[in-house]
Amino acid sequence: MRETWRWFGPADEIRIAEIRQTGAAGIVSALHHVPTGAVWSTDEIAKRQREIEGAPDAPSGLTWDVIESLPVSEAIKTQSDGWREDLEAYRASMRNIAASGGPRVICYNFMPVLDWTRTELQRRLPNGGSAMAFDLVDFAVFDIHLLRRGGAEEDYGDAIRDAAAERLSALGDAAKSDLVSNIVAGLPGANERWTLEDVSAHLGRYAEITPDRLRQNLIDFLSEVAPEAERLGLRLCCHPDDPPFALLGLPRVMSSTDDYARVLEAVDLPSSGATLCTGSLGVAADFDPVDFVSRHGPRIHFVHLRNTKREDPADGMRVSFHESEHLSGDTDMVATIAALLDEEARRKSDGRNDAEIPMRPDHGQSLLSDLDRPMMPGYPLIGRMRGLAELRGAMAALGPRATARA
Repeated sequence: MRETWRWFGPADEIRIAEIRQTGAAGIVSALHHVPTGAVWSTDEIAKRQREIEGAPDAPSGLTWDVIESLPVSEAIKTQSDGWREDLEAYRASMRNIAASGGPRVICYNFMPVLDWTRTELQRRLPNGGSAMAFDLVDFAVFDIHLLRRGGAEEDYGDAIRDAAAERLSALGDAAKSDLVSNIVAGLPGANERWTLEDVSAHLGRYAEITPDRLRQNLIDFLSEVAPEAERLGLRLCCHPDDPPFALLGLPRVMSSTDDYARVLEAVDLPSSGATLCTGSLGVAADFDPVDFVSRHGPRIHFVHLRNTKREDPADGMRVSFHESEHLSGDTDMVATIAALLDEEARRKSDGRNDAEIPMRPDHGQSLLSDLDRPMMPGYPLIGRMRGLAELRGAMAALGPRATARA
């Protein structure tokens, strides 16, 4: 697999010169400063390429391999006013990306309202480091008592409701403010910063949208953009819901291997594919990453190798969890890598020009000097470099075996 690293552009606290020292070969980035729904211009795309790859006479040694992400607007997700204009802007951005000669892989998601959701961005670990975490009781405090979403109490069992009420009584104003900020402003690289009122307004747009309706909206979106991607030689890959269960009464449609099957079969084009994120899907106890690769391997265009550890309290399918070390969470990362290397070997034998799958060590625990400098939550330097080194070691050990089996 091709080792890549997510970089949020010039505002990222981690510099390109530092990324070179991690051993990563490629960069995953986006034009985070361009508003959702606006067209990515060729000038802005070329500027980001230069920032990553350097000038011809002073190359950085890195290439821009994956766009993460070209965001899908809420209007497209809900098929509300202006969605067709946003759809045309999306296609125009794709045409400009293809014309740039840069990345051929575009990662996106179809999560309603919020991107990945965590209640803690820096939970202290026993080893002195820190990690992001999702605590179901804290989220219930936010949902029921701070956001005051209509009908929220009915979405939780008695034990979680009681625990949330007790925890609320112990929270001061600063802790409440931090919890709100962690949930509504924790979008990686996003230009938007939402208030509770903004979230409530967006939730209202989904009042009549069922999971079946949202899934059909995703299929409609792909039916419009995937043929264009096919013509342009681009590969689209949908990121799973994070976490893979319903929150805030919103529908979720990309939370399982079967969810991907429904969408990939509905828009059966090579350009329409999947981002396998082991950390997101792996929060679900019944997720089998090897089965995911077995069923959807030819359509996996991008991989996030990340691990999580489930913990109490839980409420049905919803569980608390924290970001674990890359090789020590609930997902069998070595088995996942072996399956992906087998898929690469199959692609090579078939003569595919995308045989090498780009991967990145998604998220990471903050360690050592990470704790002494500002960093994007979940995207530390030392913690991700440790993860990349561990994943690289697994790939090196498994590579010859996987090739021999192909």
